[in-house]
Amino acid sequence: MGMVFCRGCGKEIHSTAVTCPQCGAPQGNVVPQSASSKRILPAFLLCFFLGCFGIHRFYVGKVGTGILQLITLGGFGIWALIDFIIILCGSFTDSDGNRITQWT
Repeated sequence: MGMVFCRGCGKEIHSTAVTCPQCGAPQGNVVPQSASSKRILPAFLLCFFLGCFGIHRFYVGKVGTGILQLITLGGFGIWALIDFIIILCGSFTDSDGNRITQWT
């Protein structure tokens, strides 16, 4: 861990700096959020066809909310519709909080 030059102003900064303390320019060394091993396509299809039963939530490991969706028929369809939209937007997460990013 040494020193590097800022991408914005050229000032010497520590290599682990997320932004330059002088100019505030982002340095591009932000640690990305880990991705899930689950895939979007199965979650999408399960939500589309069986969303009212919460099967897509069981697939990603969210058993507790899967049971709630099963009992309430997907929150009377509203909860399942919201999950469907979130899956399409790529913001759906698994039980560990990791974003599901890959389609296949």
